Amino acid sequence: MKVGIVHIATSYTADPADFARKAEEVGFESVWVGEHTVVPVSFMARYPTTSDGSPPGFVAHVCDPMVSLMRAASATSRIRLGTAVCLVPEHNLFALTKQVATLDHYSGGRVLFGVGVGWLKEEGEIAGNWPSRYMLLGEMIRAMKELWTKDTAEFHGQLIDFPPSISMPHPKQKPHPPVLIGGGVANLDRVVAYGDGWCPGFLPPAELRQQLADLRGRMIRAGRDYGTLDISVMVGVSERSDIPAMLAQYEAAGAHRVVLCVNKPGTPDEFTDFRLVPPGESDGLLEQLGERIFR
Repeated sequence: MKVGIVHIATSYTADPADFARKAEEVGFESVWVGEHTVVPVSFMARYPTTSDGSPPGFVAHVCDPMVSLMRAASATSRIRLGTAVCLVPEHNLFALTKQVATLDHYSGGRVLFGVGVGWLKEEGEIAGNWPSRYMLLGEMIRAMKELWTKDTAEFHGQLIDFPPSISMPHPKQKPHPPVLIGGGVANLDRVVAYGDGWCPGFLPPAELRQQLADLRGRMIRAGRDYGTLDISVMVGVSERSDIPAMLAQYEAAGAHRVVLCVNKPGTPDEFTDFRLVPPGESDGLLEQLGERIFR
């Protein structure tokens, strides 16, 4: 079982370089960062993983994921670099294509490209794409794969359309970094249509097992090999969690990777009120977790 960890990268939390360096040292397989490109002052959308739907205070403060992961890449040599998730429809297609490819190139092929549309409707409305977000996500991912894998690529969709074009460098990973579709069970058709994996959040092991059986059937009907998919699940943990037992349960359910979202002390496991790691405190937290997981 691969074990990753989420880091909330802001101007007032630990440098992703320091966090990733220590995470690699203690044995974590991957480090993951999230994204919000812009946050309105007021909104009605409910945060999906807190008990009362209120958003954490850091939502408007998270740093750019590609820059954060490049910091992490520069301080490490093995740990994989994940987005959980990149809000693809809020980006310029060609800029994002090159950013991901450049990160993968300089990191030696370590990118895990988790993608989605996000939970914050008002953010998507500011970006101007909320009504068409799922169509745009699908076309952008398909177009990115064309640009990543062909010396001369073109794409002709309903929302994305461009003539024969060149985007270099290509990613180090071949054919390209795995594209992991984030979100819940409503996204399984998107996994089948254009994903290289699924990255759901906070599904209990029994439910994950059930949904993976459904996903396997959908893949077979679509003529795709289920065995090629990367299944990574985000899980909230606290100081009380029996993490080794939890990892065993998720492995038995069919997950390949569990990504830990560390809760604030006293927060129940089933909800994730993320613990922010101030500068200088990465080593202590990650050493404690490492002792519980890898020793």
